[in-house]
Amino acid sequence: MAWTLTTSGSAIRKAGERANSTIVASGSALADWSNQSEGRIVADSNKNWVSQYATLSDDIKNILSDTSSDLIAMKIITYNMQDFTSRTEAQTMLDMLRDNALGNMRVLKDMKSNEVQNV
Repeated sequence: MAWTLTTSGSAIRKAGERANSTIVASGSALADWSNQSEGRIVADSNKNWVSQYATLSDDIKNILSDTSSDLIAMKIITYNMQDFTSRTEAQTMLDMLRDNALGNMRVLKDMKSNEVQNV
């Protein structure tokens, strides 16, 4: 299931240049977080986007990628905030990612059930 909705590069870019280099090089940690983000999106929206991915429009795929990469980037940032210039910098990034993910989830939840198979 890992990396259906987004790419590791997208999540790492969103975590920023001060993201911990050890964790961004850990394929297994990033894959775990990808699986978790995909599961969260499916559960919260009540739609199985992952199993229906190939049939989705590019617009929906872009929203899913944006949301999934936000969730993964948040985990990357919180893994180790030591390299950020301040805790406030890291928190501001987390707030922005969360706000974007929540807005996207509202859109995904409101999509018509006939556009994708329900979970």
